[in-house]
Amino acid sequence: MKDLIEFMAKALVDDPSSVEIKEIAGEKGNVYELKVAQEDIGKVIGKRGKTVAAMRTILKAASTKLGKKADLEIIE
Repeated sequence: MKDLIEFMAKALVDDPSSVEIKEIAGEKGNVYELKVAQEDIGKVIGKRGKTVAAMRTILKAASTKLGKKADLEIIE
């Protein structure tokens, strides 16, 4: 899952080296915290949050296929 998020985020931002993903394991599933450069946050979120919503949909579909739960948070 972490690789999937990293792949999507690096494709969107201008500075791929600034992409950081932290995985937090919880009792109901994993939470992934995505941190990018300050000037790239808008590109990851997208207009009205459509880009991050699409990323979350892909993540949830992939995690469901593996029988797990996952969520994505953007860290500023």
